[in-house]
Amino acid sequence: MRRILLVTSIMAMAGCSALGKQALKDPVVTLADVKVTGVGLNGGALDVVLNVQNPNDFRLDATQLKYQVLVDTVPFANGITTQRFTVEGKRSQQVHIPINFTYAGVGQAGRQLMNTGSVNYTVKGDVTVGSPIGNLTVPFSQTGRYSTLGGYSR
Repeated sequence: MRRILLVTSIMAMAGCSALGKQALKDPVVTLADVKVTGVGLNGGALDVVLNVQNPNDFRLDATQLKYQVLVDTVPFANGITTQRFTVEGKRSQQVHIPINFTYAGVGQAGRQLMNTGSVNYTVKGDVTVGSPIGNLTVPFSQTGRYSTLGGYSR
């Protein structure tokens, strides 16, 4: 009898979790801005601003954000930030990610930017959020083109 009760309880919890995951809409993460915050002899620093939009009716509490920035197909920067942030239901929140880079990683991007005035980029990764149904890791990816004349386009 105990085994039947245990198996039934486990199946019920798994069913609720699956239904909850289907009801959760993935947050939408887009690149909002990139600013140079420092330049030195070996490299520099950027402030990458991501916009995290929560399409759900409940708040999401982010505990970790992994990111990778590519210029064309060349890895430019990557890392993990554990800066916690909350996005209320049906709202957006901007998240600032400090990124350090070396000139070696900028070389190809810098040449392309100087030659054409623009460069393709990709920002991708995943964000781990706490929700009413538990922690979920949601991937994001955005590509676009940065132009010295017109800024960002998606």
